[in-house]
Amino acid sequence: MRILAVDHGQKNLGLALSDETGMLARPLEIIAHVSKIVDAAQVAERAAALGAGQIIVGVSYDEAGDPNPAGRRAMNFAEALRQQTDLPVELWDESLTTQDARAARIVSGAPRKKRAGHLDDVAAAVLLQNYLDSPTN
Repeated sequence: MRILAVDHGQKNLGLALSDETGMLARPLEIIAHVSKIVDAAQVAERAAALGAGQIIVGVSYDEAGDPNPAGRRAMNFAEALRQQTDLPVELWDESLTTQDARAARIVSGAPRKKRAGHLDDVAAAVLLQNYLDSPTN
């Protein structure tokens, strides 16, 4: 089963997709933020077109383990997404995914000029790979 992951941000949504075995994640694309409802509809449409069987939405937390403001926005987005699709939508801790995505670009040998720019799709792939590698799945 393919799984679609969303790294929800204020300006962009990064998307990643697993392979059919549910073992490997890859960056897919970046969608510019429009509104919660429009974004949810676009993600639901992409999930259906790609044959995804589940959607994972990354949520960030503060030091106390509570959703921070960005995490609450992601949770609200996930709720809007649940109203746009019949697919299961699960929340997943996205802590440090952007830093891991940045580190992955450095390790891959990307020149400094190519390291700049949006990492949202790569962060979504890190989020999804963390989900896929979790022993609870």
